[in-house]
Amino acid sequence: MPLGLSAAIWPVLLLCLSNVFMTFAWYGHLKYKSAPLLVVILASWGIAFFEYCLAVPANRMGHAVYSAAQLKTIQEIVTLVVFAGFSVFWLKESLTWNHAVGFALIALGAAFVFKG
Repeated sequence: MPLGLSAAIWPVLLLCLSNVFMTFAWYGHLKYKSAPLLVVILASWGIAFFEYCLAVPANRMGHAVYSAAQLKTIQEIVTLVVFAGFSVFWLKESLTWNHAVGFALIALGAAFVFKG
């Protein structure tokens, strides 16, 4: 593996990067409400291409270390973390205690997937 990172770390890093692209593809346009819908769809589709270029190898490599359910769980937790930061820094929306509790409950559920 490049950079001497373990086989368990590479999929997580790639899923983090892919999720940044996907979050921008799905929600980045909300900052530009006047943009025509067709332009937004095409731009989002273009951004999503790069997400796939990272997510597919992440899952292919990751399946050597993690089960499919564990990979999906990692991806969902990464999604929550990336989305929380995106909401605050890109959309300038506040996260409330309701969000924190909801995200924490999802993370608690995810922990069960990794229990032996």
